[in-house]
Amino acid sequence: MQMFFNYNWMVREDWYRWCAELSEEELLQNRTGGVGSILHTLFHIVDVEWSWIRILQGKTDFQESFDGYKSLNQVRKLDAEFHLEVANFVNNWDDTMENKLIYDTLPDGTVETLTWGEIMRHTLAHEIHHVGQLSIWARDLGKKPVSANLIGRGLSTYSKK
Repeated sequence: MQMFFNYNWMVREDWYRWCAELSEEELLQNRTGGVGSILHTLFHIVDVEWSWIRILQGKTDFQESFDGYKSLNQVRKLDAEFHLEVANFVNNWDDTMENKLIYDTLPDGTVETLTWGEIMRHTLAHEIHHVGQLSIWARDLGKKPVSANLIGRGLSTYSKK
């Protein structure tokens, strides 16, 4: 579990560096798909990750508004603030947490039973999905997207020896 969160965080950091080469107008331009713009998508990734982790910890969740984070520096600052809590939870993950249950009430009143492991994997897949959208938008801008390659990032247990 930890390896894939570390992977997502590395790729996200690469995207932040990539975004630094774009104008604010390009970062905020509405695009087809996703949540609208490149910057809003990065904000959304950070917010969703933090929200799910807070829910698993039994803490209150609230939706941050993108209105207060319309610059790359503001999104990176928010990410850094949220990351402390997220990384602490992820780095303390163990197998006993995998099948803990959480009950989610849907808007129609239906109650869904989810496992913590399922939520953690959903959170990982959510970011990977949006990174794919960022890659398409990068190509639309005529730019090379960030590599999504997991290989060569030094994440395996073997590469840390």
